[in-house]
Amino acid sequence: MRNIRNFCVISHIDHGKSTLADRFLELTGTIEKRKMQDQVLDQMELERERGITIKLQPVRMKYNFENNEYILNLIDTPGHVDFTYEVSRSLAAVEGAILLVDAAKGVQAQTLANLHLAQKLDLMIIPVINKIDLPNARVNEVEEELSILLCVAPGDILKISAKNGTGVNKILESVIKKIKPPAVGSDATARALIFDSVFDTYKGIIAYVRVFDGSFKSGTEIKLLASKAGNEIIEVGYFSPQLNRTENILAGEIGYIATGLKDPGLVRVGDTILVGGGQPLAGYREPRPVVFASFYPENSEEYDLLKDALAKLKLTDASLTYEPESSPALGRGFRLGFLGMLHTEIISERLRREFKLSLVISSPSVEYRITKQLGEVILIRSAAALSDMSLVEKIEEPMVDMEILSPASYLGLLMKLMSGLRSRYIATDYLTKEVVILKYKIPLAEIVTDFYDKLKSISSGYASMSYEPAGYQESDLIRLDILVAGDMVEQFSRMVPRERAHDEGKKIVARLKELIPRQWFVIALQAAIGGKIVAREDISALRKDVTGYLYGGDVTRKKKLLEKQKRGKARMKESGKVNIPQEVFLKMLKK
Repeated sequence: MRNIRNFCVISHIDHGKSTLADRFLELTGTIEKRKMQDQVLDQMELERERGITIKLQPVRMKYNFENNEYILNLIDTPGHVDFTYEVSRSLAAVEGAILLVDAAKGVQAQTLANLHLAQKLDLMIIPVINKIDLPNARVNEVEEELSILLCVAPGDILKISAKNGTGVNKILESVIKKIKPPAVGSDATARALIFDSVFDTYKGIIAYVRVFDGSFKSGTEIKLLASKAGNEIIEVGYFSPQLNRTENILAGEIGYIATGLKDPGLVRVGDTILVGGGQPLAGYREPRPVVFASFYPENSEEYDLLKDALAKLKLTDASLTYEPESSPALGRGFRLGFLGMLHTEIISERLRREFKLSLVISSPSVEYRITKQLGEVILIRSAAALSDMSLVEKIEEPMVDMEILSPASYLGLLMKLMSGLRSRYIATDYLTKEVVILKYKIPLAEIVTDFYDKLKSISSGYASMSYEPAGYQESDLIRLDILVAGDMVEQFSRMVPRERAHDEGKKIVARLKELIPRQWFVIALQAAIGGKIVAREDISALRKDVTGYLYGGDVTRKKKLLEKQKRGKARMKESGKVNIPQEVFLKMLKK
């Protein structure tokens, strides 16, 4: 027990976590050098392609120090704000964290956010500056930033190059010296905390666990507290980083338990696995999705495949939520909840690659709180769910507290960007003379689509952001409806700020004018708020030349034929609706 150390690596995205993990695996001999590859712990194809960590990944290493052999359990974590929940679960399973900072970029927003998570759990923090070999490395400035942030002496901050392997051994020595060994639990009962899970066709659901008390071995009868499910353990082991079967896993260790259970809903992240009786371990705060989008299979026969795929993804991503919904135009599908836009992109890409599904994805939206005139409060995730605006007393939208961390030279441009949004300025703090932290309160709907791209663009990639939910706030929002030939099409409705309704309406009807095929009569495309039309476009009618076969004769013959054609088009307009092809819905709904 005294020779075990459990730790994770936390940082902002692209600061070198995965490269540092590669060096750890080489240095400890966990993976032979000839079998090494870049980002070895990033086991998804999507992670390698994008160069980011999406899934937390545990690994067990052995390291000799001062004639003693130590077991080091590392959990590699993501760095993007959308995957903070993955980080929080990793932190609950360890006693210490390496805070990794890029020497060229310095402390960034998610560095602060992840640090605060670790400090709340009272973990030992080991500060490390990475990429000191870069020509544009600002080692002294970044050292000052970390020194102020953690209230430590500059000499206590390690400086390394994970790419070259410089100084990496000193990190492992610091982990052994500074991070406490796991506390010894009771042997009377066996308890383990589930921090992740995956599905295996033969072994059922495999729970990734941190054992706090007792031990677990194959054949033992276990119980899951939250779901009340029980079964006999098929297999236990640890990560090397592949699953490595062993006789048992002991208190203080991180490993896996193959439960044999086949129902994904029975094994939940944050649940406690018990042998015999006992109290639950402190779990996790359930993640609250903030962005919602509808997913429909392009082929309606693939609905059941989509349902099974979502159940399996839910195992590996506890922050994903979904519920069935249906649309007259697109058939049966699901309304999914995500922690952010990158999360939305990753899930849609995984469904396409891992499960070979072709999907129609709606424009992302947030969850609004509606108070009706009789006092009833409802939550809606799409404008179509709000049937009658006249019964609405007030509409509240989710707000977030945002921190933007940037070089001070971009302060003016950032404030100009924020002034163009519905944001409220809170404060400007200086981490150092060159690094500024801007604080704003802003509606979540303002930042879920392209805000991150704009932020990176105007700051040459240097600015970064993090945000925390800040409750709901009443806003002057209205439902914008789209009418095609006088008929409202619910799939195109959306909630918009009143002052932007005209501009949003113009954009939508202009796009529809390009997409809807022409008919034999004029089609009016209108954007409306209640009974008021705020934008309009017309699709001109197809015209058949009914006078083409005439030659010579009196002009009244042509006039009669044209009048007859006009009356026919008027009758068609009165009796027939516009059939909008499914392709139009697909193109309007796809991101």
